Parts: sequence; C-alpha cells; structure tokens
Amino acid sequence: MRYILPILLFLNLVAKAQESKQFVVDGKVKNKSTFDLGSLTQYKTVSLDSMVIFDHLLQRKSSIKNIKGVALKDILSNIIIDEPSPKRLSEYYLVFTASDNYKVVFSWNEIFNAKDGNNILILISFDTDPKKSEKGNIAMISTGDLAAGRRFVKGLNKISILQAN
Repeated sequence: MRYILPILLFLNLVAKAQESKQFVVDGKVKNKSTFDLGSLTQYKTVSLDSMVIFDHLLQRKSSIKNIKGVALKDILSNIIIDEPSPKRLSEYYLVFTASDNYKVVFSWNEIFNAKDGNNILILISFDTDPKKSEKGNIAMISTGDLAAGRRFVKGLNKISILQAN
C-alpha cells in the first residue's frame, strides 16, 4: 500500500511529460512570441489522414492518425530574426525542445531554403497509437523524413532561434 502513492505520482509525471498547450519562440529574435492552441487555429490548417512513424533503423515505431497541423514556415513568417544581414541567416539554426527536454535541430536553410521546409508541421491535433499513453497536444514533425520518429517532438514547448559561432 505504501508504494501506491509514489507509483501514481510517477505515472502522472510520465503522462504529463509530453503535454504542451503552448510554446515559445525565443533566441535571436526581435520579439519573443508565445503560441497556444487557440492562436494556432488562425493559420491555414493542413490535414493528413495518417502517418507511420519509423525509428532511426527505419523500423515501424508507431502511427498517428487524424493529423491537423500548421506549416512551421507560416508561424515563423511573423518572427523577425535579429540579424541585419540576410547573408548571415545561413549561420542560424532552430532548436525544438519538448517538455521532457527532448531536442531536435534544423538549420535555417533546411526550413527556408529547401523543399523539405514545406513538410515541417506544428501539430495541433492528432491521435496516437492506442498502445501509447502519449497525448496529442502541440507537437512538431517533419512529414518528409524517412525516419520521422527522430524529429517528432511531442509536447513542444520551445523553439529557440540561435546563431552558430
């Protein structure tokens, strides 16, 4: 009986570890911005029926269904990077951080100067594999990745725009 409370607390922490109702865009930007589920609905929504998530070995990890998201480029179009020279934007990268501190990195050129940048979505709604305890909430995924599980950030809570030294 004495172990029940610690187990319940642990399960509650695990269940909440990947929840996110909002995320912040910060770093080398003129204005730090916060986006929540409500503000994301003002953008054009992209819908996908389903997607299989493969791991780094290209083995099926899980699947997500009923996907609704917003193109990352649409969200970032209102963010002004604090850099006067467009030439130096090639030195920038974005770090996507989940509520459990999982991090994924994209270069500025991957997002804004390549076709793959059109496949990066901020998910506002999705259903996970019923065997998983993950909740939808806000997430980031690159739908063009072969091993999408490597860059599937569930519980997105921050996007940091940084400059390489």
